[in-house]
Amino acid sequence: MSVLIGLFLKLSAFSLIAFGGVNALLPVLFNLAVNQEHWIDVQTFSDYFAIAQAAPGPNFMTVTLIGWHVYGVIGALIATFAIAWPSSILIYFLQRFIMRMQDPIRKSTIQHAAAALAIGLVLSSAWQIALQINHDYAAYALTLLTITITVLTRWHPLYLIALGAALGMFGLV
Repeated sequence: MSVLIGLFLKLSAFSLIAFGGVNALLPVLFNLAVNQEHWIDVQTFSDYFAIAQAAPGPNFMTVTLIGWHVYGVIGALIATFAIAWPSSILIYFLQRFIMRMQDPIRKSTIQHAAAALAIGLVLSSAWQIALQINHDYAAYALTLLTITITVLTRWHPLYLIALGAALGMFGLV
């Protein structure tokens, strides 16, 4: 039972700082789940993140999978609730505050700043995760190639996923 309480409290606190979604603070979640609490290992975290990104639905599925790993279905339910309730309440009141603002310039400034912050956190998170899961030059080259293709072309992300899968099947990454 203490494991479930710890899971609930730590993920609830994590939810309050996960501005931009869970993916924005993935390195913090990694540190919490793998290094601090030892709920899962590095490979399992990477696998759960990949599953969560491949599956349709909310981007906090990684947290649900961690909860499931820790304590089965009950752990998954508690982890999902813990990651959702604090930020949902906070956003509800913040949105009401912003909507009541009379100054359109101030309102726009807050919204643009929040968007920039979320984008910056997601990019920082992606870079930190790449540094933690890339183990050789081929993986780093694939990461840089993916970034380059994403920035310079309008390729659909499924092409890049297929490229990564093919390289993995041939044992190149």
